[in-house]
Amino acid sequence: MAKNPTGEGKSATANSAFMKPLQPSKELAAIVGAAPLPRSEVVSKVWEYIKANSLQNPENKREILADDKLEGVFGKKKVTMFEMNKHLAQHLK
Repeated sequence: MAKNPTGEGKSATANSAFMKPLQPSKELAAIVGAAPLPRSEVVSKVWEYIKANSLQNPENKREILADDKLEGVFGKKKVTMFEMNKHLAQHLK
């Protein structure tokens, strides 16, 4: 096994806690599905949904303009892409 750059003896493979499948809330499941998914996969699926539904603010691409489904996850009509992960974390167990 390769060691990471810090030399602490951990594997160079992905962090297992980061890849652990998490259960989405019913609000988030309406977007990503009800099956447990790793956090990275949840973020990818949310971005697919945002792009498929043209929910990025055309004047400021960093803003996401929530539709009814995303508003249930974010709790408000507009969030920045930096805030998005904080809101998603509250819907994963």
